[in-house]
Amino acid sequence: MTDSIPTAADDLAIECTNLAFAYKKHQAVVDMTFGVAKGSIHGFVGPNGAGKTTTLRIIATLLKPQRGSVKVFGNELRKNFQQVRRSIGFMPDHFSMYRQMTVFEYLDFFAAAYGLGLAERDATIRDVLELTDMQGRKDDLIKGLSRGMQQRVSLARVLVHDPDLLLLDEPASGLDPRARIELMEILRELQNMGKTIFISSHILSELSELCDSCTIVDRGHVRYTGPMQALLEHSEGEIRGYRITLETPMPELEALITAMDDVQEIDVQSETLLSVKVDSTKVTTRELLRFLVEQDAPVKAFQPSQRQLNQAFMDLTTEGVRT
Repeated sequence: MTDSIPTAADDLAIECTNLAFAYKKHQAVVDMTFGVAKGSIHGFVGPNGAGKTTTLRIIATLLKPQRGSVKVFGNELRKNFQQVRRSIGFMPDHFSMYRQMTVFEYLDFFAAAYGLGLAERDATIRDVLELTDMQGRKDDLIKGLSRGMQQRVSLARVLVHDPDLLLLDEPASGLDPRARIELMEILRELQNMGKTIFISSHILSELSELCDSCTIVDRGHVRYTGPMQALLEHSEGEIRGYRITLETPMPELEALITAMDDVQEIDVQSETLLSVKVDSTKVTTRELLRFLVEQDAPVKAFQPSQRQLNQAFMDLTTEGVRT
């Protein structure tokens, strides 16, 4: 299942076309095709063994695609991998750090490796520490930091060369709820600065609030790619649900809606909140809303019901052990 994604090359940060990769007899990635819009936060979701980490490593130029193509900001990975590397920052799910270094020393080491001069390194490190709210910990040894603080340092390391695309593999893994919330706030700020963020995560509830778009993969195949909103609003077959919020109670409205043709179900959740399911092939959103207006219903809010991302995930992926 797919939905609309940007098709113009100028609009895409990542463009994967028929991407494939196998480890001996195991096909990890099978003809994956998807695009990631510039400036977006794109969620990459799938069960263990779905091909997420392999795909991330290919985009990060750590693995060569065996078939298909990958473009990053229009640069074909096979031909321009050095230019691609300059434009990306990759944070793997399991990161190793020089634990005997201070935070400043660690970031200074990587800034020097990227070729930044002394004065530029100092300014850059100051900026990334401020962005990740680690200014007060710059002289602390990394080994003495909590996992959440180490994760911030790892993110700061990814930012020292000012990449346009961030590839984050399970960045919130192992973090407590507060640390996850703070990390998501940092990612939103990075998006506001114009960064494109490609984030793999199992924390589905947070992805649904954070991401503009997503790709769901299973057993190496793309099951959905497109806007997050379209995924959450997707109806089950021909049945579509709506939430109707009223300004004031209208007890007779339930009977009026029930009497409509092609209404499948109505659930009165409170005096001012109703949930309605209709046959979407026969009753359009506009027709249902017009009916409510004709009944002089005091409608305060009218919106399609949304699935939770974890329900969409379960609907689009299959059960069973991954091999």
